[in-house]
Amino acid sequence: MVDHVWSWVVLGPLRLPVSKHLLMMGIAALILLVVFPLLIRSRSAALAPFRSMIEIGVLFIRDEIVLPNMGSRGAGYVGYFATLFFFILIMNLIGLVPYGATATGNLAVTGGLALTTFVLINFSGIREQGLVGYFSHLVPKGIPGWLYPLMFPIEVLGLFIKTFALCIRLFANMIAGHIVILVFISFIFIFGSFGTAVGLGVAPVSVGLVLFTMLLELLVAFLQAYVFVMLTAIFTGAAMHPH
Repeated sequence: MVDHVWSWVVLGPLRLPVSKHLLMMGIAALILLVVFPLLIRSRSAALAPFRSMIEIGVLFIRDEIVLPNMGSRGAGYVGYFATLFFFILIMNLIGLVPYGATATGNLAVTGGLALTTFVLINFSGIREQGLVGYFSHLVPKGIPGWLYPLMFPIEVLGLFIKTFALCIRLFANMIAGHIVILVFISFIFIFGSFGTAVGLGVAPVSVGLVLFTMLLELLVAFLQAYVFVMLTAIFTGAAMHPH
């Protein structure tokens, strides 16, 4: 999805682009850094439902995603996974707001998220097994010795492929809904070229389909955040506990 650059911020020799997707990422980060702590620490009864939703989300991530896939040692990573889930979820939801933009519909954004997963997988694996033990366990035990020189590069390449698949999966699923909405809206203008009566007849159907697609995108926003975090936990757990 094209992200038009609005302006540039110059920091010495660096020229940093300021775009709509960067703004949406900044808003999502601001919500996590400011709004969430205020909600959690607030004692207001009116904000209790929001605190409960955050707590339920964190407990679900801990008990249903992190611990089952990473074991008891995964408890130290719950904060990271909770942050990752809510960050992706907020970016997905902001894209459904009028004048908003889905930052996760940008390959650079999903690529950055996948890069953090790649770093986490290797960091946790080396932390648990040591550098030599981690790379020695990349290749499954029991294979013939003459296959080892072939299997080792394939397994190393697999580390990159897994994270690349995460990047493409999130990007494709988030941008697909927007493309479908644009197609349905374009039907109004396409059929309107055949006559006003035809255009007015097609318009209610197109608007109804757009509303249905937006509701579906609301579900996809939660689902894709869950899938990204779940797969990250699975890959990280496999690196921590080789079989």
